[in-house]
Amino acid sequence: MAQSQGACGMTEALATETTGASGNTERSRARLTARLLRSKATLFWAAVVLLVAICAVLAPLIAPYDPLKGDIRDGLLAPSAHHWLGTDKLGRDVLSRLLYGARTALLSAVEAVGIAAVIGIPLGLVSGYLGGWTDRILMRIVEGVMSVPFLVLAIALISVLGPGLWKSMAVVGVVYAMTLMRLVRGEALAAREELYVDGVRVVGAGSGRIVFRHILPNITPPLIVQITLMIAGAIIAEATLSFLGLGAQAGEASWGSMLSDAQASIRESFFLALPPGFAILFTVLAFNQVGDGVRDLFAREAKAGSLGVNPVLRATGHRETPPAGATVDDPVLSVRDLTVSFPQPGAGRVTVVQGVSLDVGRGEIVGLVGESGSGKSVTAMSLLGLVPDPGRVRATSIRLDDRDLAGLTFDELRKVRGGEVGVVFQEPIASLNPAYTVGDQVAEVLREHEGLSRAKARERVVNLFDQVHIPDPAARLGDYPHQFSGGMAQRVMIAMALACGPRLLVADEPTTALDVTVQGQVLDLLLELRERTGMSILVITHDLGVVADVADRVAVMYAGQLVECGPTEEVFRRPSHPYTEGLLTSLPRNVRRAGRLPSIPGVVPPPSAWPEGCHFAARCAHARPECAAGPIELAAGGRDRAVRCVRSRELTLTGVRAFDVAPSAAPSASVRIEKKP
Repeated sequence: MAQSQGACGMTEALATETTGASGNTERSRARLTARLLRSKATLFWAAVVLLVAICAVLAPLIAPYDPLKGDIRDGLLAPSAHHWLGTDKLGRDVLSRLLYGARTALLSAVEAVGIAAVIGIPLGLVSGYLGGWTDRILMRIVEGVMSVPFLVLAIALISVLGPGLWKSMAVVGVVYAMTLMRLVRGEALAAREELYVDGVRVVGAGSGRIVFRHILPNITPPLIVQITLMIAGAIIAEATLSFLGLGAQAGEASWGSMLSDAQASIRESFFLALPPGFAILFTVLAFNQVGDGVRDLFAREAKAGSLGVNPVLRATGHRETPPAGATVDDPVLSVRDLTVSFPQPGAGRVTVVQGVSLDVGRGEIVGLVGESGSGKSVTAMSLLGLVPDPGRVRATSIRLDDRDLAGLTFDELRKVRGGEVGVVFQEPIASLNPAYTVGDQVAEVLREHEGLSRAKARERVVNLFDQVHIPDPAARLGDYPHQFSGGMAQRVMIAMALACGPRLLVADEPTTALDVTVQGQVLDLLLELRERTGMSILVITHDLGVVADVADRVAVMYAGQLVECGPTEEVFRRPSHPYTEGLLTSLPRNVRRAGRLPSIPGVVPPPSAWPEGCHFAARCAHARPECAAGPIELAAGGRDRAVRCVRSRELTLTGVRAFDVAPSAAPSASVRIEKKP
């Protein structure tokens, strides 16, 4: 029976994952399309490329004359109604030759780039994935080819093969293949170390499938950009070689040969050099601009003035004071009406955090809990202006003691971060720079904020490492992050956060990436540091056991809103919101049970699907029509309590004793949860 349930659950999970992956792909495409439509410059230059392509394809239909025939008696005519761009010295129509020259330029570029892709991409994938002697041999060949200037190498090879447009562009393609091979090799080297590649290796996938099915699609964006830029380079290469007589020959119209002819008659008519010159200029510029636009589509948008993140904007208008459960008398941090929004294709700006008001008292530990997707981390990062662009953060006020952070610039907030507020992230190894020793990274905080000398900073770092119980701290200053275990790396992160004696520590799931024994040690360390320094701590977690173990007060968050706040013991014993009850009921227990572990049905909806009324109503067993009638405010729910539920006073919900809830971080052998009404 258990196996049947497990298989059923796995099937449902796989189906959900497949549906979610498909939805994510569609949303990703929609985001790319929306960003492209917002980029007016990219659209303009793409239109220029399209115009050149149309001229090249339709040249036989729209060219007024044969580009290779002319009457020498009509040579060097000025622009007129019969010849819009005049004629050359042989009497050939310049406009017709310009249109056919577009066809020559684009076909030559396609040939060169096509050869480069056929040779460079497979060899780059093989070199990067296999490594070893294959990689060494291929890279020595690439280095040898790249060490010779491009034009010199092309002329040398063409002198052997003989002149001709297609032969010369094949040579260009081979040279370009070396550049593309080196790019693909670098991307493949990085991609082969990713966990998803290890995953497909584990299931027995062969090298060919891994390389072409899994690695190649993930390195496609930089290849698209490089290929776009190569097309522009190939057009210039064709024009250069044709100008020198090594590319297009007699009987072929080319912008390069037009420039060569114009040079021969420059004294009689300088105008002949302008049409092919401008054609090359605008076509190459268009391809380059489209390449830059494609690059920007795949890159995270960033504002130059804010280094990719946005400060907190001050919201206007008077807001009501939040209920007592969300506030304290002497707060270190006081947040009022915090709202975070992001653009979403087809939905305008979507709010992902709605009107959060919360206080953290002096010397207090507050736990911010909720399922993944509830907005916990976004809320914490927005306090310090660390929400990436194009996110927008607004708040009536964010007061750190007597200073309001709302409205401060990025540089002003930079002085607060690391100095008055420390942050500990959930993945310490990923948060530390692998190129520098841990001692240098912690000392950098001290030298930046306090201006200490190298010697003084080193002395302080030793003391900090000792405070967080890193053994033999002086000897470990010169170690790199990879030489630390996860628990020790997290202690380094905590030392870095504490370097300047902050009044507030934001711990964003500080125990998630650690094993169960080390998690308990980190929690004990946070409690010890709170007692020693008196700092306040905002702990973000989805583990209610962590909250029960360390937090004085708890704030429960769901779908961008605070749904319940209050003292930890009170909230655990007598939850006022059905969502809080669902989280408590879902905790595992060390008792024999039949069937599945209790869980909250459904998942956190995406921000664009949040209803006007209660966000939890669709998953709530106690929902009534009045729950969907309109927005529900966070209201007082008893002494030092706040709740966002219209039925909170009439519901009797099931709770647990907080001291019976052992955190999943604790190394205890048993977890006992006693239900209390």
